[in-house]
Amino acid sequence: MATFDQLTEWAGPGCVTRAGRDIVAGWRIPEFMKTHLVEVGIPVAPRLIERVVVQSEADPVLHTSRGPLYRLMEETDPHRAAEQSWFGVAPETGAVYFVMPDGEAWFANSGVDVWLDVLCRYGSRVTASELLGEPDGSEEYLSEEEEERASAELNRLADELKEIDPAAFDGYEGFLWPAHLDRWLY
Repeated sequence: MATFDQLTEWAGPGCVTRAGRDIVAGWRIPEFMKTHLVEVGIPVAPRLIERVVVQSEADPVLHTSRGPLYRLMEETDPHRAAEQSWFGVAPETGAVYFVMPDGEAWFANSGVDVWLDVLCRYGSRVTASELLGEPDGSEEYLSEEEEERASAELNRLADELKEIDPAAFDGYEGFLWPAHLDRWLY
């Protein structure tokens, strides 16, 4: 199980946001998942989460193709409003979805707890990797050899994430992780 310290180790100080106990108290998700949001927190994650903004309302506010979800984060850059995306949690089950700008919800993980474990593994591997880390602003392209090495790293990462939450890899269309990792190099 991911911890606050493990998340901050790779995300950095000030880059993990813990939800207020009073904020999630009224959410209709399993209690242990609320505890994860309060005690572990949500990290800023490369290429996925730029800013954590947990909704404060007791009822789900994120309207999606899967029904209303509790919002865990939002894209706040006004220049990217047309590309705005979110992560949300389904009432009752606690399943986590990645919500596209048009409201289409892609399955991310089977629960908040495994979502945080997956984010921890994903973030720690990406930030430690020479090939998968955040771009430095230059438009460098990978050589063919680097692309092959990056592809091998992504395959190992996918295997590790699948071990944590097999349900997240039960398909491709409508599933966040397989599609996200597959599109990494393009």
